[in-house]
Amino acid sequence: MLLFTPGPTPVPENIRLSMAEPTIHHRTAEFEDIFAKTRVLLKELFNMPEVLMLASTGTGAMEASLLNLCHSKALVINAGKFGERFGKIAKAYNIPYQELIYDWDTPSTVEDVKKAISKDNSIDAIFIQICESSGGLRHPVEEISKAVKFINSDIMVVVDGITAVGVEKIDTTNIDCLISGSQKALMLPPGLSMIGLSREACEKINKFSRGYYFNLATELKKQQKNTTAYTAPTTLIIGLKAILEEIKSSGGYEKLYDETKRRSIASKVAIEAIDLKIYPKSPADAMTAVIDEKANDIRKILKEKYQVNLAGGQEHLKGKIFRINHMGLIKPYEALWVLNAIELALDELGVRKFDGTASLTFSRVYYTKELKNDL
Repeated sequence: MLLFTPGPTPVPENIRLSMAEPTIHHRTAEFEDIFAKTRVLLKELFNMPEVLMLASTGTGAMEASLLNLCHSKALVINAGKFGERFGKIAKAYNIPYQELIYDWDTPSTVEDVKKAISKDNSIDAIFIQICESSGGLRHPVEEISKAVKFINSDIMVVVDGITAVGVEKIDTTNIDCLISGSQKALMLPPGLSMIGLSREACEKINKFSRGYYFNLATELKKQQKNTTAYTAPTTLIIGLKAILEEIKSSGGYEKLYDETKRRSIASKVAIEAIDLKIYPKSPADAMTAVIDEKANDIRKILKEKYQVNLAGGQEHLKGKIFRINHMGLIKPYEALWVLNAIELALDELGVRKFDGTASLTFSRVYYTKELKNDL
């Protein structure tokens, strides 16, 4: 079965083997050495001065960032399930917040954010996704974060990059907190979250932090000494070190970003070539979200007949979209097979006759870089 859901993604065999070694204790010099090397690799990936690893899914890192970096009022960008989640976390802790709510296919705008901040000087942190994976949407995070810092440099910009870190090069110049998760582009099992922090974010955390397990001041103090406040997910951290080393040894991040971008563009062009429609107005590189009334039928045929597992939609998009993953070390022939299978499914459903358009289009765009101006 080809797992092409936008998380969890398949774990490469050599990474699985690296995690299959005998378990080691987390309070040992052996593990501290692994932890130290992983921190160096993570800082390079995030391009931020400080990083943390937490034994939690990405939601835990979202909660930790809101608890520790919002001391007054949060501004939440909500264009899907995960933007909505930031608001729910704030509500759970009785932290005041304002939401800018958008349709799931519509990105936030710089002007909307500027207006909200200018009207309310109690806002001290903004929370936004790079890729809102519930609809495959890409927010203009870099432009928004730059505008926020121009208005008030003390406002913390917290960015959920769970489906963006390892997918594209992220400009962290104006980002204070960048969140990622193990089960996405980093191709590990779920259960490990990572946070990149600016110096200003570290200062704010050390001045005032909240929580017990998710107290980031406690974790900063420990992790700067190459250990953790509580039991570390040793196997996942070993796997993280292995996958980051694998990426570097196989051409580096720029090669990974280039291949992911080409795969994403080629897939989207191929989807449109077989008369299907891309859902979001501003699509992310991490996935292709397709809106179609036969979305469930297409997914069913792909899974049962062609051994391809795609994700569907949630809430009001349930049964209306399907999402094709582009994250990770995906071989071009695997992506091509998925698109070919989608076209075959359309033929079986009587939508359009199969003629190989999807695979031909993908190959032409991916291998010749036909859309080189977009890369």
